[in-house]
Amino acid sequence: MRLEYHRDFAKQYKKLGTRDRDAVDAAILKFADNPLDPSLRNHDLAGKLAGYRSISAGFDLRVLFKEKDGYALVLFLKVGSHSQLYG
Repeated sequence: MRLEYHRDFAKQYKKLGTRDRDAVDAAILKFADNPLDPSLRNHDLAGKLAGYRSISAGFDLRVLFKEKDGYALVLFLKVGSHSQLYG
C-alpha cells in the first residue's frame, strides 16, 4: 500500500492540536496495517462526496481519502471534524 497526502490534508493536519495530530497518526498507522480494521469505521461516502471514503481518527475527527486498485494507492485528502468535512 502506497500512502500519499494531498496539500489540503497537510494544511489541515498542521492546524490540528497535538492530541488530534497524535490521533490521526495512530489511525493512519492502523489503517496502513489493516484498512478495514473495525475501529476505523472505514466507509463509502454518498451524495456530493460519492467515490470518496472516510475513517474515524477519534470521537469527532475524520480523515477523508480516495483509494485505487484495492488499496494499492491511498490518497488522504482532508482531515477535520465531522462538521468541517461534511457540513
